[in-house]
Amino acid sequence: MNASYTAIVQRDGAWWIGWVKEIPGVNSQGRTQEELIENLRSALEEALETNCADALAATSGEYEEVSLQV
Repeated sequence: MNASYTAIVQRDGAWWIGWVKEIPGVNSQGRTQEELIENLRSALEEALETNCADALAATSGEYEEVSLQV
């Protein structure tokens, strides 16, 4: 599944800081904007993997995966 997310980024002194707007808790920093973007991608991937594992762990018995479009 390919999805698009929005990063909110800003310079804060010598650092760049940012947040992924659609996923609470996904934030990071970097010394350059490029480093920040890569760190945000990594944090987002980890959060999505964790959310997936949590959702699967919450199931019992048979389940179905359904694609959602918003």
